Amino acid sequence: MGVPALFRWLSQKYSKIVTQVLEEMPREIDGQEIPVDYTGPNPNGEEFDNLYLDMNGIVHPCSHPEDRPAPKDEEEMMLEIFKYTDRVVNMVRPRKLLMIAIDGVAPRAKMNQQRSRRFRSAQEAKEKADDKAELLKMLKSQGGHIEEPIIKKAFDSNEITPGTPFMDILAASLRYWTAYKLNTDPAWAKMKVIISDSTVPGEGEHKIMEFVRSQRSSPEHDPNTRHVIYGLDADLIMLGLATHEPHFRVLREDVFAQDSKPRTCRMCGQAGHEARECTGQAKVKDGEHDEKDSAPPLKPFIWLHVGILREYLEAELHVPSQPFRFDLERALDDWVFMCFFVGNDFLPHLPSLEIRENGIDTLIAIWRDNIPFMGGYLTKDGHVDLERAQFILEGLAKQEDAIFRRRKETEDRRAASQKRRKMQEAGRGGRGGRGGGFQDSPSNGRQYGRPSKDSAPVGLPLFAPGAGEVSKEAKNMTHDMVVNRGAIYKANLANKSAAAALKSQINGSGNPDTSAAPTNEIMSESPASALGKRKADMLEDDDSSTPGRNTPQPGTPQTPSDEAPPDTVRLWDEGYADRYYEQKFGVEPSDIEFRHKVARAYVEGLAWVLLYYFQGCPSWDWYYPYHYAPFAADFTDLKDMTISFQKGKIFRPYEQLMGVLPAASRQAIPEVFHDLMTNPESEIIDFYPEDFVVDLNGKKFAWQGVAILPFIDSERLLNAMAKKYPLLPPDVAARNVVGKDALLVSEAHEELYADIATNFYSKKQMSSELKLNPRVSEGLTGVVEKNEAHLPHGTLSFPLSDAMPSLDDDRSLSVHYEMPKSKHIHKSMLLRGVEFKPPALNQSDIETTKSKAANSGRSHGGVPLKGDGRGRNSFNFAGSNQGQNQYQGKNNRQSYGSQNGGYNGNGSGYNGNNYNAGNNYPPPPGAGWQPPPPGMSGFARGPPPPPPGTYSYGRGPPPPPPNYSQPPHSYGYDSRSDRGPPGYAGSDDRRRGGDAQRGDLYRGRGDQYRGPR
Repeated sequence: MGVPALFRWLSQKYSKIVTQVLEEMPREIDGQEIPVDYTGPNPNGEEFDNLYLDMNGIVHPCSHPEDRPAPKDEEEMMLEIFKYTDRVVNMVRPRKLLMIAIDGVAPRAKMNQQRSRRFRSAQEAKEKADDKAELLKMLKSQGGHIEEPIIKKAFDSNEITPGTPFMDILAASLRYWTAYKLNTDPAWAKMKVIISDSTVPGEGEHKIMEFVRSQRSSPEHDPNTRHVIYGLDADLIMLGLATHEPHFRVLREDVFAQDSKPRTCRMCGQAGHEARECTGQAKVKDGEHDEKDSAPPLKPFIWLHVGILREYLEAELHVPSQPFRFDLERALDDWVFMCFFVGNDFLPHLPSLEIRENGIDTLIAIWRDNIPFMGGYLTKDGHVDLERAQFILEGLAKQEDAIFRRRKETEDRRAASQKRRKMQEAGRGGRGGRGGGFQDSPSNGRQYGRPSKDSAPVGLPLFAPGAGEVSKEAKNMTHDMVVNRGAIYKANLANKSAAAALKSQINGSGNPDTSAAPTNEIMSESPASALGKRKADMLEDDDSSTPGRNTPQPGTPQTPSDEAPPDTVRLWDEGYADRYYEQKFGVEPSDIEFRHKVARAYVEGLAWVLLYYFQGCPSWDWYYPYHYAPFAADFTDLKDMTISFQKGKIFRPYEQLMGVLPAASRQAIPEVFHDLMTNPESEIIDFYPEDFVVDLNGKKFAWQGVAILPFIDSERLLNAMAKKYPLLPPDVAARNVVGKDALLVSEAHEELYADIATNFYSKKQMSSELKLNPRVSEGLTGVVEKNEAHLPHGTLSFPLSDAMPSLDDDRSLSVHYEMPKSKHIHKSMLLRGVEFKPPALNQSDIETTKSKAANSGRSHGGVPLKGDGRGRNSFNFAGSNQGQNQYQGKNNRQSYGSQNGGYNGNGSGYNGNNYNAGNNYPPPPGAGWQPPPPGMSGFARGPPPPPPGTYSYGRGPPPPPPNYSQPPHSYGYDSRSDRGPPGYAGSDDRRRGGDAQRGDLYRGRGDQYRGPR
């Protein structure tokens, strides 16, 4: 998922990075459908070499779609997956390679997020089923009559997890379909296909990135390869930047196009009327089985151009007259690193950073202000310089208090505005009008058919307050409607009797008619994964784990109103840090060392995530052991940390299933393990709670909350499972193995096909492995191994039934494929020979971006600045609200004050370093300047930046005072490329500072071959 709402934020801020996909459709001439020739030129004006499919973004919407009935069985699901994948491939028309990557076993850090989602899904499904049963019981007790619906078991999308029978079928079906297309589709004939199924460890998108990095390490790699990656996760954008391949696009559905769709009734889902006009009548079938009904329109697709995003960021991240050479590739890595603070799949985001509050802009502003004083970039080849990271965190710490206050002010204004709109709407509607406030009314956050930007849908009780006498049971039966129905019914049901309303609920009718009109509707039982894979637009709006609200106790009922639970942390009030750690972590306010411990674990997490994105998984065992993040003010003495990771052991598929699935989804796990999840005497029964706290944490919906689940103790889990492994049948045990990638190639790819066939299938067989020749494989490198289960020119059959045709003569080859291993780490650089397209941004775009960069993110704290607020030397001198606990006093935050006789509180001069002459570094603060106290809205360390027209605006630094000296030439990273930055185990380079005198050969190459700009 990556950074929630990142895609929307980026597309709004950098308008040229998103364009519509031009898609050719079949034409009809004289009643005959003329298919599209996909071997022809791409209508998007550019030919693409490689297409990478993150298949989970295809499998989920095909197995449980939003705009049509779900497939009735696995066979229909596979056909939908084939159809969708074919459409995506035809859009892109890759000329060289297609890679299909399915999620395999994930690192432990990711499993915690998967576990949280799946347990919340099971809890929601159980509550929904209980509420429906109670509704039926209540209606019968009040004398009503309704025919109980026939419950049809829905597909549990938790089965889209490695190790399940469904994933086995999916892999076999994709291998069949790929071979079928290679045999029958001319557009596929010369395309190489790599399938990485769920038996191969790793998340789909990260297996793709590993492949891209492996190809870049080859001298034969074409630096002008055109890449396209399909997927819904926002982190694909950052992964695209992290490859340092400039010709990269992200392809995805336009999830916001639904805003312009024809509106449908919120009660029954049909078009042609609104909820206030709904009678609850069933849809009239068009044809005996509704087969003549028109299919829903195809969703449009969009491109996100990573190359154009690079142009925007080059303008935004360039700091005039910075004291070392600007390196776009290093600056991009810093930008990606700063995005991790706002959100990622492995760490909760910092409390003070919200992407909707322009948290990324805040970090960029701090970074720009501090880059001259940091002496170099934050990151290098996936490693973070911890001392430089301290600059960013201290800068954020000084704004933290003001950010929380402004957030509260914004929330209060929004709540008052919503209340005022509802009252106005009620006044206009009167008794018989729209005063109840429907889901499609502006009062509920929808204006003119589009979601309100400033308000989320809110859950209202089924029976409005003051609606008259309502039974106690009816008052309690609002959970299903509030939590699971999205508050569809609203106050238009307030004038109904309780019995009529309940009958309307169960019959699916909006008509309060009490006549016994039985229904024989077949309802789909909600799977335990109702929230396991949310809608794409929900992924954009997901904002879980934002601290602020109280943590509810087990058994605390949901508040059946549009008001959020009482906020007992009160981040905007003095002493919020004490309350936060006491309520969220259960520790005493005086335990300052615990806060430092949490912060150190978080820094480890940041280092882990950065390596994961740039070099691959550094440790399969590591995970962040807390549910919440620390405050920015809690990060101290980072330069003294030493971070190292052990590679660890990869879980097997069944071990991941036992680690992430609740007992309610145990049908996806072999039966021999069920007892471990359900037996009260099980040694690991505590891993599978049925009831647990979901801390809404400032949010209104359960899926946005934080599930307080116990972390899995891997040693206990593996020991318990080891006793059950001997009981597995052989065919079931076969799914619990680590597999290999597959390479498929058609006979039409003559040279490569002949090379492989000659080596493995000729009378005189050669080696069991074959190193691919890039000249024969069109640049593909790696090693292939014979697949004993495949024979050339054999038969090809669909593994499920006869829904797809069989082939008697399969003219494709399938072999095991292994990516090449590089002896060197992946470098953040452009490759020799790269050629850039003409810039997409004109001079006006660049100047606008630079102007915004110089001013954005600086008033994020929300407290008025001293003076007129226009000069860059204006500062916010607000005090800290954490001051009650000594944590930010002089004993713990010396850098905030001058009580120890020197800048940064260490009495040793500017930044505590002995500078030497020779470099163009900015001078130390002038006489009389005192560092501001906590709460300041300026940058982290250093004096106020000069006013407009001086150093920061391109006119060079002012002359230093007589006693000022500069750092030596070797100050910074050592020239040896095998040394990481300070703070990492194995590095003996403890020097901090500039990259001005850089001996790193790769950086010189990167700058030299950036190509025309």
